[in-house]
Amino acid sequence: MTSQIPERAAGVRVLVVEDSPDYATIIDVAVRREGYVCHTVTSGEEALAVLSDFAPDVVILDIMLPGIDGVEVCRRLRQTSEAYVVMLTARAEEVDKLVGLAVGADDYLTKPFSPRELVARIAAMMRRPRQVAGQGGKRVFDKLLVNPQTRQVFWSDEEIELTKIEFDLLDQLSGRPDMVHSRQLLLDSVWGTDWVGDDHVVDVHIANLRKKIDRDGVRHLRTIRGIGYRMSVGGADQR
Repeated sequence: MTSQIPERAAGVRVLVVEDSPDYATIIDVAVRREGYVCHTVTSGEEALAVLSDFAPDVVILDIMLPGIDGVEVCRRLRQTSEAYVVMLTARAEEVDKLVGLAVGADDYLTKPFSPRELVARIAAMMRRPRQVAGQGGKRVFDKLLVNPQTRQVFWSDEEIELTKIEFDLLDQLSGRPDMVHSRQLLLDSVWGTDWVGDDHVVDVHIANLRKKIDRDGVRHLRTIRGIGYRMSVGGADQR
């Protein structure tokens, strides 16, 4: 189903990376029915080759691809693009593995899936705020450096490995260090407005994030009692 890249046009642009003709057709029909602009490729190499010219808003990415697999495609894509990524897998147990790898995907679907569920997931993601690639620069807090473009975090010269959620929380907080972020705001920006659950999940991930970025007695996240969190610019604020 590989075809010429569509001309740039208004509307959501979806890149489908799927080597199964049957699934590629199902996805293509479903997203075009929603009025989205769709382009389909069948390998990881093709996906990376068209990424810049097509500039997708959403990438639907199969894990098992010939050549470069979906996990590696997602890693490379995240270096230059803030497109939403939905990973497709044929085995449910792979989802836990992918989450653990923290490759930067926004959502996961297990085959077989409902086309309606797929477009509903896309619609939900598009309602969430997203930083545009290329906007903003590196953020420095004492020895901590946050690079939102490459989704990397460093303490001095040492890279700190964060999960996707941990990075998204740090990205949100470090982007507005002068602002107190409520739990609800963090839930909406990181988990999405459609997420339903206990808002204390934020506290759990903040605690894990602190374990990784608080070093040499420097505290980077301040708790505002009864409200939420903000970055501690000087590193000396008490929790």
